[in-house]
Amino acid sequence: MNVVNRVTSSDGTSIGFERAGAGPALIVVDAAGNYRDFRPLRAPVERLAADFTVYVYDRRGRGASTDTLPYAVDREIDDLAALIGKAGGSANVYAMSSGCLLALHAAASGLAIPRLALFEPPIEPNEAPTGESDFTTELAELVAAGRRRDAVEFFHRGIGVPEEVMAQMTP
Repeated sequence: MNVVNRVTSSDGTSIGFERAGAGPALIVVDAAGNYRDFRPLRAPVERLAADFTVYVYDRRGRGASTDTLPYAVDREIDDLAALIGKAGGSANVYAMSSGCLLALHAAASGLAIPRLALFEPPIEPNEAPTGESDFTTELAELVAAGRRRDAVEFFHRGIGVPEEVMAQMTP
């Protein structure tokens, strides 16, 4: 996988993706901080390409994909819809972390997703029904204030990224 293809989402955002393998379509939805060239789990994609046509894409605003503001989950669902269209109108979805939540929203919206495989969805059993917590409220406030770097650092610390890894991530 290394040829970047493109599909255009309904709001004009260009979504970069790679395709490998042969068989039924399978779209990989990465975690929020990942993109095609920065992903911790390459082996599953390589193995899945033996039985599926695997689409690995950069979520909007990451890697080879552009972005259109303001951010909304519905726009990411539109991105996934564009990829599903490119894949022939129906696709299985393999998602990781926050990508699981996006995949669930997309399936619930009626997109043609016959099967979901969800790896470590960030769902807490005692979470408030709105999904709001002190963590998400603080994160939203940092983003709203335009403090994107602080938001990314806050997020990574909040999910338990070790300090030695944090030190490698920041210049």
